Amino acid sequence: MRNPVHKAFFAILLLITFKSFAQEFTKGKLLYSNSLATSEKVNDWILEGPAKIEFKNNWMHMYSPNEEGHHVFWCPKDFPGNFIAEWEAQNQEIDAGLCIVFFCAKGLKGESIFDSSMPKRTTGIFTDYTKGAMNDYHISYYANGRDNPNRETANLRKNKGFNLVQTGEIGIPVQSTAIHKLKLVKNENKIILYIDERKVIDWTDDGVKYGKILEEGKIGFRQMQWTHFAYRNFKVWENSTNKATNK
Repeated sequence: MRNPVHKAFFAILLLITFKSFAQEFTKGKLLYSNSLATSEKVNDWILEGPAKIEFKNNWMHMYSPNEEGHHVFWCPKDFPGNFIAEWEAQNQEIDAGLCIVFFCAKGLKGESIFDSSMPKRTTGIFTDYTKGAMNDYHISYYANGRDNPNRETANLRKNKGFNLVQTGEIGIPVQSTAIHKLKLVKNENKIILYIDERKVIDWTDDGVKYGKILEEGKIGFRQMQWTHFAYRNFKVWENSTNKATNK
């Protein structure tokens, strides 16, 4: 059993962690808020790949019937290059799965990923998003694929190119069925992902090695075919950290 001194030390450490996050990043204007509780809430979202979207107890469930194929569900809104996004996620099938968030997604010429000039994406094939006609960042934050079981660590990649720029800490534990809160921060060239206030990705894009820093674009949730996760309370704020600093 930990003695009172140890308990006090860990309490202070936890308080410092929370304060450092609050001081480091400042939420500005709320740009988007969606409970993901009903089908009406996502009737303007765009699904690519053979997935089923269902709603139970104010949660949005996403999975591929009979594990037919991978899939991506895109929020239709374009978000700025500096943002703070939050959502909750819960694993429904712990035997296998892999979850990814795409962000700053735009066409190679800066066009919308849904522009009529873009190649059609209907099957959820990964290379459409990593080596195709778009640029984006993506983070795999739950990693327990049948092709690579129990990986656990979160990976950040920059696309086009499928460039692995950081292998981070353990993401959502592979056997967890708990509700997890995710917080994705994009601040200029800085990318940070927290899971339950635990930092799992922290990377600075130099804008040189893998091309220019990616700015505004769309956010989407991707799952591999074995995955069944539930999501709720997706919110995105303007990241006004730099504005607050420059006052």
